[in-house]
Amino acid sequence: MLNKRKILRRIYYKIPPNLRFVFRKVYFFPHDIWSSMWRNRNKYEPLKGDIFVGSGDFIAQGIHHLELLKTHIFLEPENKVLDIGSGIGRTAVALTKFLNSEGKYEGFDVVEKGVKWCNDKIKKENPNFNFIYVPLNNDLYNNNKVKASIFKFPYDDNSFDKVFLFSVFTHMLPDEITNYLSEIKRVLKPGGLCLSTFFIYNTKNEDKTINNGQFSFPFDKGNYRLMSDEVKSANIALKENFLEKIILDAGLRRLKTIEGFWKIDIKNQNCNDFQDIIIMEA
Repeated sequence: MLNKRKILRRIYYKIPPNLRFVFRKVYFFPHDIWSSMWRNRNKYEPLKGDIFVGSGDFIAQGIHHLELLKTHIFLEPENKVLDIGSGIGRTAVALTKFLNSEGKYEGFDVVEKGVKWCNDKIKKENPNFNFIYVPLNNDLYNNNKVKASIFKFPYDDNSFDKVFLFSVFTHMLPDEITNYLSEIKRVLKPGGLCLSTFFIYNTKNEDKTINNGQFSFPFDKGNYRLMSDEVKSANIALKENFLEKIILDAGLRRLKTIEGFWKIDIKNQNCNDFQDIIIMEA
């Protein structure tokens, strides 16, 4: 029997992209009314119905992201950082208390409402933070025509000390990921580090990616598997040897992989995150 979360996910994918935000707003309306009336919400915390990515406690999850960045790519307060898929500011909020006046944050996202919220709420009080909307196609969020597979990041070469992506490559197809990896290499300073999350499988654990009760990827496309064949960007898992190849082809070096607890065979281990984490060096 399908669990509640899986049923809701299937219903959500059936809704046209432009109405998915409305669905979330309606679904979380009772929670947000209660939160607005009775809860002392952080000034940088959006209403739950406005959050279009991730789950759990918004502020706590951002702090968790910051700890991962400090631990795995040695983030420093004076670093110049790029947040790819900045969403509605989950990680940026935590960074407002970490980056100093010498540090610089740039973020971009394909969802305009998230970028607007971040510029209105975060940039307004933190002038070293900036958010850009890029109208790229992603069938989970929009019907835009511009392809991510040919998109050039709006930044100069060698601009950033650190780059990070939380739950971005899990919603992109291989040709788009390949282009983004090349762009990451271009904008990173020599020796700069990147932290990114993925769903990764290999011949040993491929069967579990198909039958995992929470996160299944039943549609085999060769070097990757999809959660939904109708919404291609819903969630994607990449074959490990294929991912290794496109990382190398981009001129990046994989330093380490930290497995996530989305895989049912390691769910009781001491993992860092739900998704798999890869650390890369330019």
